[in-house]
Amino acid sequence: MIGADGMLKLSSYNGVEFLGVYCRANEEFALVPNDTTADLMEDFVEALQVKVEHSTIAGTNLNGALVALNSYGAVVTSMVTNVEVERLSKYVNVARLDDRLNAAGNNILVNDNGALVNPDMHPDSYGLIAEALQVEVVQASVAGHKTVGSVCVATNKGVLCHPETKRDEVELLHSIFKVPCAIGTLNYGSAMVGAGMLANSKGAVIGYRTTPIELGRAEDALGLY
Repeated sequence: MIGADGMLKLSSYNGVEFLGVYCRANEEFALVPNDTTADLMEDFVEALQVKVEHSTIAGTNLNGALVALNSYGAVVTSMVTNVEVERLSKYVNVARLDDRLNAAGNNILVNDNGALVNPDMHPDSYGLIAEALQVEVVQASVAGHKTVGSVCVATNKGVLCHPETKRDEVELLHSIFKVPCAIGTLNYGSAMVGAGMLANSKGAVIGYRTTPIELGRAEDALGLY
């Protein structure tokens, strides 16, 4: 599906539809595990118009769960190695999150305008996140979930939210990220939309089980038409 501003691709990470657990992207690059297939890398290049960087994070393939990323910086689990930080540092400034809740990708939702973080994070972490990502940080849950990065996806064009997101929460997200917000599901009814896709302002790569109706809602929410 090709639009004036980007492309949507259905894909998987080695047969798993939850791409956002394993991969993370911003406007310039996608961070993917070392065993990522050539087909998935091609999908990222075509849909997101990014470079692809192979890496582990903390010695695992969980790059999406452990990294929060925008155009200005990356916040990563404190268990990241120096070699992994060096790879990321080619693109953005990197900050280690020394917090009990250090799965940064799961606990931080961010674009280039703002960040929403798990309200159970230590207050000392807010300043680190704000400085690294160069945005204002707000703490709140969405649809009863504190792992805000796994239940929403935010780009510089839109936010796709968990289907049970309340109206006042949608308004809060709009005020933080400065873009339109809409609710939806992916992967045949999964509410964990942040875990189900990668997106930037140019396109999206979405889990292959996503239905045409879900795809259309994601396309509308993220302004990819």
